[in-house]
Amino acid sequence: FKQKTAYDISLGLVGSEMCIRDSNKTMNETQKLISFCKEQVIAGRNITIKNASLLFNLDNFFLTHLSDAANEITRQFHGSKIDIEQLANIKKNYCSEDCSFCSQSAFFDTGIDKYELMSPEEVVKEATKAKQTGADSYCLVAAWKEPSNDDFTKVCNIIKEVNDKVGISIECSLGFLTTEQAITLKQLGVIRYNHNLETSKSKFPDICTTHTYQDRVDTLNIAKNAGLELCTGGIIGMGETKKQREELIFEIASFQPEEVTINLLVPIPGTPLEIQKPIKIEEIIRVFATLRFLLPKSIIKISGGREVNLVDDGQKLLLSGANGIISSGYLTMNGNSPEKDIKMLKKINLEV
Repeated sequence: FKQKTAYDISLGLVGSEMCIRDSNKTMNETQKLISFCKEQVIAGRNITIKNASLLFNLDNFFLTHLSDAANEITRQFHGSKIDIEQLANIKKNYCSEDCSFCSQSAFFDTGIDKYELMSPEEVVKEATKAKQTGADSYCLVAAWKEPSNDDFTKVCNIIKEVNDKVGISIECSLGFLTTEQAITLKQLGVIRYNHNLETSKSKFPDICTTHTYQDRVDTLNIAKNAGLELCTGGIIGMGETKKQREELIFEIASFQPEEVTINLLVPIPGTPLEIQKPIKIEEIIRVFATLRFLLPKSIIKISGGREVNLVDDGQKLLLSGANGIISSGYLTMNGNSPEKDIKMLKKINLEV
């Protein structure tokens, strides 16, 4: 045992004080970065990619500061209004694509029930119910790679019927589109086209092999060039790295979409991702919060999986940058009732 001298003790104290000073300096600089970026966004200026990356990669200690700032940006641009959307899976059947998360892929035995394209009367009935229960928009989704000419004509008839008899904002998610089809949807009054990137470019080959990431990019560009608003996003929790989630965020933001939809993977038995473990809430928060800094005017929606992955049904995320939810279920999964979601929103002083 070596007895400490007064000099040793003095060095130890100095070292502790230096650590505290360095820690305080880092904390102050980080808080200043968050505040600076927030003020830039609120003033209508874009933050740099470098600063956005710094925000995304902050230590968990600063996540509360980051989410509070994202919430301020959300309230500044969107008030307390939450966009509620309902989906219509107008054709639930086996799809020709091998997306490894999907219960509707013909490559996997997931035991889903299936049906052909719904009739206009059925869709009108469901759209009416959605509007009556508080939905702002109604998205028509079909399980196929792309619509055939015959199926596309049928979808157009459905859109006309919903426009005439319901009067709710219509969105579509019909897979890959031609330029002519995109123009037709725009002429029919479709507001927004949904086509998710699904995951980052570097992760995509692990998730799907029957089409490419570029195919999805091309469809988004076709829809945008036809004058349709864009809704795009992806699924997090599919085994991607943190760096790949950051990559996805920047790829989404590059399209400047009017709406972003972020799904939280629900592992489906029978799919390659059936044993995938959920990611931590901290990693989910940093995705939503950073997206808000990059896309202050967009609707950022918590989509599939919130009821399964989040113990609070999304309350924390709705105070961390998100300002939209999907209610009443998803393509092959049940969700919360509109009544339960409305009650949840009121609990955190947000409006339908």
